[in-house]
Amino acid sequence: MILAAFLAVCGAWFGLANPVARLPLFMLLLPAGLAYLACRAETTRQAAKWAYWTGALTAAGNLYWTCLPVHDFGGMPWVLATPVPVLMGLVLGAYAAALALAWRFGAARLPAWLFVPYAAAAWTVMEMLRGTLFTGFPWLTLAGAFSPWPMAIQGAAYLGAYGLSGLLAALAAGPAVYGLFSRPTLAVILIAAGLAFLGNRRLADPVPKIAAAHVTIVQGNVDQSRKWAPEAEEETVDKYIDLSKRALSDAPSDLLVWPETSMPFFYQDGGHLAQRVRDFVASAGVPLVFGAPAYERTLGGHVLYNRAFLLAPDGRAAGYDKEHLVPFGEYVPLGQYLTFIGKLVEGVGDFKPGASAAPLRQGDLALGTLICYEAIFPELAQKRVEAGANVLVNISNDAWFGDTAAPRQHLDLALLRAVEQGRALIRGTNTGISAVIDPRGRVMAQGGLFTALALPCPETPIVSETTWYHRYYGLITWGLPALFALLGLAACLRPVRSRDRRPGGLTL
Repeated sequence: MILAAFLAVCGAWFGLANPVARLPLFMLLLPAGLAYLACRAETTRQAAKWAYWTGALTAAGNLYWTCLPVHDFGGMPWVLATPVPVLMGLVLGAYAAALALAWRFGAARLPAWLFVPYAAAAWTVMEMLRGTLFTGFPWLTLAGAFSPWPMAIQGAAYLGAYGLSGLLAALAAGPAVYGLFSRPTLAVILIAAGLAFLGNRRLADPVPKIAAAHVTIVQGNVDQSRKWAPEAEEETVDKYIDLSKRALSDAPSDLLVWPETSMPFFYQDGGHLAQRVRDFVASAGVPLVFGAPAYERTLGGHVLYNRAFLLAPDGRAAGYDKEHLVPFGEYVPLGQYLTFIGKLVEGVGDFKPGASAAPLRQGDLALGTLICYEAIFPELAQKRVEAGANVLVNISNDAWFGDTAAPRQHLDLALLRAVEQGRALIRGTNTGISAVIDPRGRVMAQGGLFTALALPCPETPIVSETTWYHRYYGLITWGLPALFALLGLAACLRPVRSRDRRPGGLTL
């Protein structure tokens, strides 16, 4: 049991992006280990305990970087900041325990040909719940580990990232429950081969683009500790304009993208700095996407937004306000009651969520905008494409997390949105990793971490065709949990199989 738990934790560490070595296939050791623990434990209580601590250690290890913004920008001493990933692990471990109990229950009652789809549906439901409850945190999505391998993630265009995670989990759980030389394992091998074949076929098919745009991302690498200092505002504007001018002198562009809150002042108020940005865009003749705080006056004062602006050369500006805010980073949940808790990071104040998913339009471009960690939520990208987006734009600022695995993990999750929706995704960040991803999940252009640069991508596809996942989003989103419930009901109606026929000799 100890070895299974150890291998599961290590597999998840090395499967996801980490500072040591990236081995995506190792990620399958996590569902394999959890399945083994669920079915080989002597009692149900023991299965839940082992799975819980495996899930808790997995989450804490992969989220080690969460203590950095709390210490570096939240002003907390290390003695209070260091336990943050541990506390997150203690919460997220509950999902692994619940999954193990579901798998144990199903394995004791269902035949193998039903247990494998049951296991897939159970993992899918677990990731869906983790991405929804308590504002949602779908960061450790199993499918995200395979983002460096485009062939392996094409299933997201049909099942979504959660559904693909479930399928991959079942491929690992089957052999762990029934043995390496069983019929279920043979079936799993055939399914995996089929997935690889379909992935290769989809990658070989041309992207059905209606046009292409030359996009240039400017990554300013502005020091987060000075970003909001009033004396640094002019320097920041200078930096972005200078980098952009140099990039445009090398090649013309159809769109410039600057990161989230790249302009650390209220652009909507006008003034000298806002005029400099407008003058630059007018003289360059290139539309610009950039981030800046914004506000709206109300009877009670004002409401703050984290806004993405699209500024056209003729001076017209449109905006998108971030819809899914970061708890304790951009607002304090239940802040009217928890008055003793302040935000953990610096900024201009408590933001409020926006309400519109409409794309920002310029010529052939309809930009579905995702700000910061909105890119990790499948439902938000779905809403953008439903509203008419033909390209996804993710502007972010991962400077909070330093030189850790977080920026790479964030990029891996954003990449899944491109595959799910069949849209190119332009990702502009302050300190990296900036990238342009094609609708098949292939990286077309990518910058480095903590370096100022301009990243051109001359052939960014503009696509109007939608994926199977997008068209049948409701069916998939509700159908997979329904499958889990149906197979769970079937398990309830079946007796526990005799001990010699039960995988692992389960004792319930």
